[in-house]
Amino acid sequence: MADRNGVPLRPDRRAFLVTAGAGAALIASAAARGQTAPPATGTPGPAGLPDPTETIDLWSKGAPGLPATPPVETVTERSTDRDLSDRAVLGITRPRMVVFRPHRPNGAAVMITPGGGYRHIVIDKEGYELGRWLSARGFTVFVLFYRLPGEGWAAGPNVALADAQRAMRLIRHRAADYGIDPQRVAAMGFSAGGHLCADLLTRFDARVYDPVDTADRHSARPDAAAPIYPVITMTAPHAHAGSRTLLIGAGADAAREAAHSPDRNVPANAPPVFLLHAEDDNVVPVENALLLRAALRAKGIPVETHLFAHGGHGFGLRKTLGKPVAAWPDLFLAWATGLLV
Repeated sequence: MADRNGVPLRPDRRAFLVTAGAGAALIASAAARGQTAPPATGTPGPAGLPDPTETIDLWSKGAPGLPATPPVETVTERSTDRDLSDRAVLGITRPRMVVFRPHRPNGAAVMITPGGGYRHIVIDKEGYELGRWLSARGFTVFVLFYRLPGEGWAAGPNVALADAQRAMRLIRHRAADYGIDPQRVAAMGFSAGGHLCADLLTRFDARVYDPVDTADRHSARPDAAAPIYPVITMTAPHAHAGSRTLLIGAGADAAREAAHSPDRNVPANAPPVFLLHAEDDNVVPVENALLLRAALRAKGIPVETHLFAHGGHGFGLRKTLGKPVAAWPDLFLAWATGLLV
C-alpha cells in the first residue's frame, strides 16, 4: 500500500507516552514509515488522534526558481525503534503543508516549521507529533515542507522564507475552509525551523518572491510566533555553523550575516513571541534565544521567555520525559490561548 504520492506505507502504527506539562499526554507518533504526505484515506492515528487528512501545495504552477538540476526528494528513517518514527526529508521540490484538522476547532491555527539544520526537515518529532498534540487541543495545524537553501534554488537564502510567507498567505486565503479566524494564525518552529519562524516574524513584509495569485494579497505576518530552541544569529561565536553554511555560505560577509539574523531585523510591528531554550543546549547555544529576546524587548514587542537548565537540543515532545522542560507544551498552550483563543 502507498500514499497518494506513491510513498510506501507501513502497517504498524503505534503511540508513545510523553510528559507534557503536569500530566502524561498520549501523543501519536510512528506514522507509517516512509510516508511524507498524509494517507489517502485520512485514517485516525493511534488512540483516535487525527493523522493529516490533506496536503496543500504552495505553488500551483511549481515552485519558482527551480535549479537546473533539481534535487530529488529523499526520505530517511533515522529511528532504530520500530515503534517510533523519526523521518528526515530533503530535496523538496514540491513545497507543501500537511493539515491536522481538530475534532473541535477553536478557530485558531498554527503553522509549524520543523528543524533539521537546513540540511533536511525532521517531520515527525518537530512536525507531526506537535500537529497531533495541538490539534487534539483544538488548533488547526499546518506542517510545512519547505525548500532548503543549500539545494540551488534561485532565491538562495530567502527560499525557505518564501515558502513560509506563501504558506501563511494561503492559510489566511483558505481560512473559511478550515473554520479559522485569519487574524488568529500563529507560527511555531524548531531549531533551524525556529530560525525560519523568527525570519518570518521579522521579515514577513520582505518581498522574496513575485506574487502569483490573489492569495498573495494577504499578510504573511503571523499573529503570534514561537521559535523553540531556535537558530538566530549568523555571526560567531554563537552561530550554528551548519545552518549558517547552508543558509548564507561559509564565506558570507558581515552584511549578509546581518541580513539573515532575525535579531538584527526586528520591526516595530512584530507579533508577540514565545521563546523556549535549554541552557545546556550544546548544538544551538542559548545565546541565540537571548539575542532575539533582547532585540524584541528593545522594540517593545511582548516576549515570553522560558529557559530550562536541562533539556539539551531537539527535545520536541518525545525527549522531555522526567525533565522540568516537559512543562513547555502546557506553557505554550497557556500563552497561545491568551492570545489566540
